Formats: sequence, structure tokens, C-alpha cells
Amino acid sequence: MLVKINPKEINGVALLLFAVCLIAGIGIAQATRQPAFAIAGALVGLYFLLAIKVVRQWEKVALLRLGRYVGLRGPGLFHIFPIIETLSPYVDQRVRVASVSAESTLTRDTVPVNVDAIVFWMVWNAEKSILEVENFVDAINMSAQTALRESIGRHELAQMITERETLGRELQRILDEKTNPWGITVQSVEIRDVKIPQGLEDAMSRQAQAERERQARIILGQAEKEIADSFVQAAASYRENPVALHLRAMNMLYEAIKERGSMVIVPSSAVETMGLGGTLATASLGGAKP
Repeated sequence: MLVKINPKEINGVALLLFAVCLIAGIGIAQATRQPAFAIAGALVGLYFLLAIKVVRQWEKVALLRLGRYVGLRGPGLFHIFPIIETLSPYVDQRVRVASVSAESTLTRDTVPVNVDAIVFWMVWNAEKSILEVENFVDAINMSAQTALRESIGRHELAQMITERETLGRELQRILDEKTNPWGITVQSVEIRDVKIPQGLEDAMSRQAQAERERQARIILGQAEKEIADSFVQAAASYRENPVALHLRAMNMLYEAIKERGSMVIVPSSAVETMGLGGTLATASLGGAKP
């Protein structure tokens, strides 16, 4: 009867015991000139190689005795009876990541999109994951892909692009309900990318650019309206006070020519209007005194 050895179940402790038994058997056989001791040492070493198992901290394994489930083993070192007892595949209970995608899937508004997502999941009950489903890794991947396609069909393109977190939470809830009976929990789902046809992408880009130009024109129009309102208020103030208007005009003229050192000639009408005649005459007389 052939004994099948799974390389993943071979560990350093079992290999060490196998080597010790084999070397001891060969040494005794050479000392006593009895080959049977070498054979016995090899058989004992093979027993330890098959019987001693080590499960790492994050793993669990199911023990089957004559095909009947006995219980879980691990983490740590334990012993089985070869041939009579067998082990299931080791179950990793750490958080795992599955990458899923849906290509050319129609949204609710009939737009074909390619969506990439990642699923974070873990085994919380190793017994259920071993006994309730044949291959829980494949089951997770196929369930996630199916749920992603169904979710795309229920949402419009705008929602797919702007509400990725909402879509991820919805997928997480659906997958968690489906995988919970298998002893698996889905912690989160993240939508990595939503790709749309190039023609539609160009059209959306032009639409966004047109919207930005519209907003810029609206802002510019509002600014011009505010400036016009300010001019209207200033005109009303100048209409009630002509002197202020003349002073403003002179100030503008002064600002325009002050850098060139030019002379400012004030019209007589402006002087009379502002009442500056007496002031100018006094200044002239004062300057004419010896």
C-alpha cells in the first residue's frame, strides 16, 4: 500500500526525527552487521515523518479518522496515526485579498464599463469552511464577480463614478450574507477603477470643460454687474456734489502726468465752481511781496 505524502505537511521536526532514526539504524546495522536494523530505523523514521505535524499560528486543519471528522488541530505540534488518520488542507485564517473584475458590463443606463475591485475577507470558522464548501477560495472569487456584475446593472454610470464607497459597502453586505454560512466573513470591498469607452470619456471631458466655461462666464458677469452698480452709486454721489467730481477729475489728471513733471492748467470754470479763486489770489499776492 502506497502512502501519499503532502510536501506542505512535512516539517522540520519530522525531518529531524526521520534523519535521527535512519542514521541510528544504519549505525547499528553496521556495528552488528544486521541489515534489519537499518530497515527498522528507516521505517520508524518514516512513521515520525508521517505522524508528526506542525500547524503555524495563523492556520487550522481538520483531522479525519477513517474519513470521519474528529476535530480541528493547531496551532502548534501534534501527532496523528498515519493511514488511519488524515488531514484536510490547511486553512489560513489571516485576512486575504481577492481581485475581481467585470468587463463590458452594462450599467442601468446601458453604458458598458469595466470595473476592477478588491475584496478583503477571512475565515472565521475553519470547521465550516472545510465541511460546508469544497473550495472556498474559488467560491469567494466567483461570488464576488457575480455580485459585482449584478451591482453594476443596478446603478447608473454617474453613481458608479461618484459613489464608489456606497457601491463597495453594498457589495460587502451582499457577499458577507452569502459567505457567512461557509465560515467566511467579507470585511470590505473597494472599487479600484471604473473604465468607460474612450468616445464617452471624450464627450464627458468636453461637457465638463463647457460647464467650467459657463461657470467662469457667470462669475465674470456677476463681477461686471457689481462694478456697474458701483459706478451708478458713484455717479449719484458726483451728481449731488459737483466739487467732488472736479476733484476726482483733477486727481485722475494728476496721476496721469505726475511722472513726467508736466504742468496742470486748471480751467477757470473749475476754479469758480470749487471756490478756489480767493485762495489762488491770496497765494499770488503773497508770492509777489518783496
